[in-house]
Amino acid sequence: MTVPSDDEPAGDAAGGPHRSSCPVCAGAVGDPFVRIPAQPVHCNVLWTSREAAVAAPRGDLDLTFCPACSHVFNAAFDDSLTTYGATYENSLHHSAVFQGYAAELVADLIRRHDLRGRDVVEIGSGQGDFLEALCAAGGNRGVGFDPSHVGPAEVSGNVRVVADFYGEQFADQPADMILCRHVLEHIGASGEFVGMVRRVVGDRDVVAFFEVPDAAWTLLEGGIWDLIYEHCGYFTSPSLRTAFERNGFEVDRIDTVFGGQFLTLEATPRPATTAAAALPPRDELAELSAAVERFATLHHDSIRRWQEELRSRADAGRRGVIWGAGSKGVTFLNVVGECGIDRAVDINPRKHGMFVSGSGQEIVGPDALVDDPPDHVVVMNPNYRDEISGQLDERGIAADVLVV
Repeated sequence: MTVPSDDEPAGDAAGGPHRSSCPVCAGAVGDPFVRIPAQPVHCNVLWTSREAAVAAPRGDLDLTFCPACSHVFNAAFDDSLTTYGATYENSLHHSAVFQGYAAELVADLIRRHDLRGRDVVEIGSGQGDFLEALCAAGGNRGVGFDPSHVGPAEVSGNVRVVADFYGEQFADQPADMILCRHVLEHIGASGEFVGMVRRVVGDRDVVAFFEVPDAAWTLLEGGIWDLIYEHCGYFTSPSLRTAFERNGFEVDRIDTVFGGQFLTLEATPRPATTAAAALPPRDELAELSAAVERFATLHHDSIRRWQEELRSRADAGRRGVIWGAGSKGVTFLNVVGECGIDRAVDINPRKHGMFVSGSGQEIVGPDALVDDPPDHVVVMNPNYRDEISGQLDERGIAADVLVV
């Protein structure tokens, strides 16, 4: 995989191989239930010019449902199009709301697993924010792995980040817990990846903690803006459990967190003499299967409703911004199209002055709105509504707040 260059920003939707079996349970699948063509391959790559952003590489989403384990995946995903280098930035730790969630998670993990003076490995650690917090709170030693890491490898006295993908070559790294948050959904061969982690664990007494977006929230609550190319797999509770149980883990617990938007899983190595669990019972899959049947209509209606709302405001001379230049915001701007949104706001300073993949809006900080206030602000995640409203009030910006 290669890092995209602003000097060579070409890319059409690629027609790669079309997967006909589930990457979690290997079950046969049918036709896609939703097709979303020519979306930016990456929502979180930082483009330094509007022209490069508009010409960003694109790929198709052919969302497919596995009736055996309820996994949803992009059957048209081509991992040769994706890249996770220094230009990739998806940190949420600049948000007070997300910081609060992370702090609660740190305290919970330390309390329940007695993570004090232990060795922790994090797969996909980004810039090491969460790992540093976990190690500081429990006096732990942490090693993260992430090719998008920038800056010194030594994040703090007891935390370092290796700018590389995690794999079996790092099996000698001590670990009492292996963390992997918001990574598994980016991996096409997700079952094989879980199997690799199990081989690395071997016969050690290690807890695996994984966190992913909850596909049930997307399907049942209409979270259509979470559908992005780099998320090639959408895990439900049954499919997440299946991925681990089929690959040598005993699943100890699965929880729904962050207002229902995320799933967390904790698992420990299953002895070789213990049989793997069977696929989920049919009644556990029925609600999700029904939601898939309704989703295409929900997807179409949601896009049309926002197009009509924003175009009506634009026709009346009213200007808007979106707040949140992450995955949801990028998807919104590319799917809804021309709608009078001229900027994207984000509190992550690393994104300021960059441009949105595909649609090309400039990304600015909240202070940029003071001298050029919008008439309305589209909030991309309801979990952040109060935080964003407060920041608007602090700056004296009396804009309509619209929550997707």
